[in-house]
Amino acid sequence: MRKALVDTTRRALHSTLALTILLLAAAPAATLAQSPAYPSKPVRVVVPWPAGGLVDVAARQLSNRLQAALGQPLVIDNKLGAAGSIGADIVAKSPADGHTLLFTSSALSINAALRAKTPFDALKDLERVALVAYAPSVLVVHQNSNIMSLQDLLKAARAQPGKLSYASAGVGSPAHLTGELLKSRQNLFVLHIPYTGAPAAMTDQIAGRIDYHFANAAVVLPQIRAGKVRALAVTSAQRMPGLPQVPTMAEAGLDKFEADQWLGLLAPKGTPPAVIDKLVSEVNKVLLLDDFGQALANAGMSSARPGKAESFDAYFKQDLTQWSNVVNTANIKPE
Repeated sequence: MRKALVDTTRRALHSTLALTILLLAAAPAATLAQSPAYPSKPVRVVVPWPAGGLVDVAARQLSNRLQAALGQPLVIDNKLGAAGSIGADIVAKSPADGHTLLFTSSALSINAALRAKTPFDALKDLERVALVAYAPSVLVVHQNSNIMSLQDLLKAARAQPGKLSYASAGVGSPAHLTGELLKSRQNLFVLHIPYTGAPAAMTDQIAGRIDYHFANAAVVLPQIRAGKVRALAVTSAQRMPGLPQVPTMAEAGLDKFEADQWLGLLAPKGTPPAVIDKLVSEVNKVLLLDDFGQALANAGMSSARPGKAESFDAYFKQDLTQWSNVVNTANIKPE
């Protein structure tokens, strides 16, 4: 009698244990099934640059095309200040659920190279999601300058050390670092003239008060077309669709000199891989649209090729290394 009772009790315990194991195994699947599809609400896209500017234009062109695929509005939120760092910091400290994203430029890697202390770590606190566009710079001189090519410029700089000057939109700007990259690669002694923004620098370039300038393509294209400045080369790997007659730096005789500004989409660190994968997939579809590429070209940009988040991460680290080397070589200090 006692043995039968023990056997019955043992079977009951085994059944209970088996049921518990089944319930525990099913719990994650049930939880997953109950999770709302991403995105479950409007997506905030923080753009740390002014409305109507280069980065903002690209962000809006992308967001307008992503909305239908994601099934939720993408709301652009321009948060300006500290060369893009304020907006990036907001995203870095936002919930990592994919509903707050950052759309910014290579200013993110430049700032990381320039500043040892920042309120966030660009490498550790943000996830690279997708490269979206490139914005090359154009090396320009005054329309009436005797400098007709990149090789003319290099010869003039070597023949007159300290006499030539180049402009930038300010210390630490892409134009400044690209100018210093040329100096260090070619061992040149030329003067850097920082301005309080790209328009002021372009005004003096047009007036002939400076010798050359690595100007943002979006800013300088109208001036080139109007015959106010002469383009010598572009810093992209391929010629620009809007300037097909202008050689790349490599074609002009300076190999492996690429200094595009990149534009891309990032998310807070810890964003679920499934969310990252969905964003990458949908962005890649947009990058293949002809009308998207044309919209970027009209603004002086070119669309990136479809890729993976890991590729953007590797590109970002390479970009950070290049600008860190320039900053250290030239001993550039942020203002």
